[in-house]
Amino acid sequence: QIRLAESGGGLVQPGGSLRLSCAGSGFTLDRYGLGWFRQAPGKEREGVSCISNRHGTYYADLAKGRFTIFRDADKNTIYLHLNSLKTEDTAVYYCAAPCYASTWWVPGGYDYWGQGTQVTVSS
Repeated sequence: QIRLAESGGGLVQPGGSLRLSCAGSGFTLDRYGLGWFRQAPGKEREGVSCISNRHGTYYADLAKGRFTIFRDADKNTIYLHLNSLKTEDTAVYYCAAPCYASTWWVPGGYDYWGQGTQVTVSS
């Protein structure tokens, strides 16, 4: 059974950093890439980034230059490093599988989701 578990969220001041983790079980990262999404209150879920099973990385415009996605295959875990955080980055962040390069930003293209981790950016 495929499971995804996010961690690493929290409260951070504007300009600060966080590292989110998504640990996968029931599959390997060589089979499935993983994506990161976020959802703020009253807004639709939006794609943030994806790392494919072939190590390709993809970012939404909101993430380019500030967020970095990477993976540790030995731990079957992906990470999303969030830098230069803004108040508008406040949301629940989810990881999901599988990520495909052609549609990575589309929530409907994913079959498995984690429970999410809250990121709050506030002074």
